Amino acid sequence: MSSVEEFRTEVRSWLRAHLTGEFAALKGRGGPGREHEAYAERLAWERHMAAHGWTCVGWPVEYGGRGASTAQQIAFHEEYALADAPARVNHIGEQLLGPTLIAHGTEEQRRRFLPPIRAVEELWCQGYSEPDAGSDLANIRTRAALVDGAWVVDGQKIWTSLAHEAQWCFVVARTEPGSRRHAGLSYLLVPMDQPGVEVRPIVQLTGTSEFNEVFFDGARTEAAHVVGAPGEGWAVAMATLGFERGVSTLGQQVGFRRELEDLAALAKRNGAMADPLIRDRLVRAWIGLETMRASALRPGVAPSTAKLYWARWHRDLGELAVDVCGAASLLAAGAHGDPYDLDDWQRLFLFSRSDTIYAGSDEIQRTIVAERILGLPKEVRA
Repeated sequence: MSSVEEFRTEVRSWLRAHLTGEFAALKGRGGPGREHEAYAERLAWERHMAAHGWTCVGWPVEYGGRGASTAQQIAFHEEYALADAPARVNHIGEQLLGPTLIAHGTEEQRRRFLPPIRAVEELWCQGYSEPDAGSDLANIRTRAALVDGAWVVDGQKIWTSLAHEAQWCFVVARTEPGSRRHAGLSYLLVPMDQPGVEVRPIVQLTGTSEFNEVFFDGARTEAAHVVGAPGEGWAVAMATLGFERGVSTLGQQVGFRRELEDLAALAKRNGAMADPLIRDRLVRAWIGLETMRASALRPGVAPSTAKLYWARWHRDLGELAVDVCGAASLLAAGAHGDPYDLDDWQRLFLFSRSDTIYAGSDEIQRTIVAERILGLPKEVRA
């Protein structure tokens, strides 16, 4: 048996042994559009994982990880999804900021921030998007200046996932007055619990509030809390986005497969499968999922290409789901006393509308593919 297979067996055995007792009820909880579900319990579960060495498995051993290979990390995320384990609360710290600090941070920053991420003691959010600079990250207006040995941050971020639960935020801010586009940006680590930070949750179509507005009004952070050189934060920010589209997406695809299988089963039960157009769309969805997995496992696939593919596939699955459900999908049943109580298929349809927008909209991804991969002329910008 190969080391990857041994590792997969170890992960599967540990999950089977520990996703029991008080944690058994967490299976399947907290997915997209359901981030509020059992939050405290999922946080306790993740700290339990940390205590047994199952967080940050891909980090180097010297920084508290297991040094797992890419293939082993894929096995971990797939087994976690197959076990129907609860959605992670520490994804942004573990999968985004941690690898960024390992690659671009100072040793002092690694010693300060990596241990509490690994132990799930400090949670992070991502301060990228702004009201006038959503996917056009280079157009940000949030600014920061060094004053008396500290960075002072002023501006606004939006669509900030889980900011209402986070203790820290990594913020891309303009630190060189008069600079434009990619130049003059810095990547700052800013504490959230201070008078100069205000968080306002945004109610989404699903009725939940994963996203937030974050206002910085004289917020401060230490001068040493800049990752990379001041003014050169664009490269660091792009490295973070690369980690965001990493191996954890293989676990995401396990969730996609489960949704597709459940939808096909529903189509058989309610008679929708008798419609040849529905059958054809289900088959095409299966083919698309197989293509997605094969592409993700192929070395050298551009992150922007992968993001374009899975986002549109998942959005289309949400549209297929409401067509399989028929007229019933138009009614929020309120089965638990809530007048806006969505079922899983309604939630899938509504939340997946955002898949083609967050983490870089389709339009931005196409521009990246055109300019950086195909070598086409760059878009003219004012």
